[in-house]
Amino acid sequence: MENNADHELDVSGLQCPMPLLKAKLALNSLQPEQILMVTATDPASERDFFAFVQQSRHKIIAFEKQDASYCYWIQKG
Repeated sequence: MENNADHELDVSGLQCPMPLLKAKLALNSLQPEQILMVTATDPASERDFFAFVQQSRHKIIAFEKQDASYCYWIQKG
């Protein structure tokens, strides 16, 4: 996916729950409708991020899984 994010966050190498905590902090600094792109390497991030957006007003508008990385485009709710 082309990168149309307003802010990028690389949490590669961090283990659960740090990727999600750092993403939450980054989302707090964005305006509604802005997009945060997160790159993570922790496989647990897939479960964590999808559970998080179900309990929040944010949306995952795109998700890409590559060899060792997971990319999320999260739109602030």
